[in-house]
Amino acid sequence: MRRLFGWALHLYFRLSRGLTLGVRAAVLNEAGEIFLVRHTYTPGWHLPGGGVEPGETVATAIGKELREEANIEIIGPAVLHGLFLSGESSRRDHVAVFIIRDFTRTAPKQPDFEIAEAGFFALSALPEGTTPGTRRRLAEITAGAPVDERW
Repeated sequence: MRRLFGWALHLYFRLSRGLTLGVRAAVLNEAGEIFLVRHTYTPGWHLPGGGVEPGETVATAIGKELREEANIEIIGPAVLHGLFLSGESSRRDHVAVFIIRDFTRTAPKQPDFEIAEAGFFALSALPEGTTPGTRRRLAEITAGAPVDERW
């Protein structure tokens, strides 16, 4: 009976306290521009990224998301900038942000069912609608602003 109770308690905590993990990339080109995407399903301009699937590493996930959302292949190190609590969709959602400086772009990103627009932007001329979380990450990465653990 005690073993069954322990199993049930473990299952309860797993279901009620499940952690979700996503990845985003600050892709900076040689001109110091940042790559941003505008999704079809949520407002604003964002760093490209997405969810980490079960059994997938964050490194694999960020590579996959950049290929899908940006036609970008990582050829150098993906440097972890930080891990952030993103309360947008869940109190348990976390996002790992990577800085990518060594990459190749296989082709310009064309709009599709997920990405409405995408491209490189000067840090001094971010598009209207760039999300506050994206702006905070960019200030931390490029201007030395203090790191805020919340998205």
